[in-house]
Amino acid sequence: MTDATLKDTKAFSSDVDSVSRKENASRLGSSVRRRISLPAIPVSVALAISWIVAMLVIAAFAEKIAPYGFTQLDLRNRLSAPGNAAHWLGTDELGRDVLSRLLVSIRISLLIAFGATAISAMVGTTLGFLAAHFRGLVEQLVLMLSDFQASMPFLIMALAVLAFFGNSLPLLIGLMGLFGWERYARIARGLAISANAQGYAVAVRQLGATPSRIYLRHILPNIASTLIVSTTLVFPEVILTESGLSFLGLGVQPPMTSLGNMVGYGREYLTRAPWIMLAPATTIVVTTLAVSVIGDWLRDRLDPTLQ
Repeated sequence: MTDATLKDTKAFSSDVDSVSRKENASRLGSSVRRRISLPAIPVSVALAISWIVAMLVIAAFAEKIAPYGFTQLDLRNRLSAPGNAAHWLGTDELGRDVLSRLLVSIRISLLIAFGATAISAMVGTTLGFLAAHFRGLVEQLVLMLSDFQASMPFLIMALAVLAFFGNSLPLLIGLMGLFGWERYARIARGLAISANAQGYAVAVRQLGATPSRIYLRHILPNIASTLIVSTTLVFPEVILTESGLSFLGLGVQPPMTSLGNMVGYGREYLTRAPWIMLAPATTIVVTTLAVSVIGDWLRDRLDPTLQ
């Protein structure tokens, strides 16, 4: 074989190896892209997420972006209709800017909703883990409290507590934190009992891990997806319950304002100035709808039985 033939053979082999490496790299890259590709987000979910993010931004910077103080009076422009340059959403019966009050109300309502949901999740999950760990009398006690909580109308209990102890924002948040905890307790108990029967929990226990480490470091991360979906279901109910209490005059008290508080005061002017009530009522409806849409999407994404 001549030197020229050897050179041609080596060149051909190198070309084949180069093409093969390129094909392998292309297949590997496509495989990696398929693995790390993000799930397609439906338009409705994207809009819901955008709305929730906007509400969080408004809640964080409400006083800075509000054109007026939420208690500032302008008696010369009482019941001013929306659309004018001075008051985009109009004014209420005392000449207060509806937009400014709406922005501050979003902050207060979200503060109550997030605080109450966090308290409810922690209380319910803790009681569920205690029931799953001790079983016996402790489990029966937790289940009995859950049945009692589920059977008693929460609104009536809240009205009684607020009427007896008075109104304050910390008390309202703590009281709303008792709403829906029995759902977390039942879910956490059932999933913890199931996890305790699986191999990873038994293996960690045999290695000498403490119960708190087993539940917080191993079981809780494995059931977190279900608890997150439950949170998205409880959150809008907390907003609606707080709005109902404020509507009845037993929630957030003046001079502080919330979405339900604005709706309660605006109902007296529904025929003359409907914008006073429609602005906060629309915000309540859209916010609860957005959280529900996100919750349904998360349930479909995180539930392995629906994959």
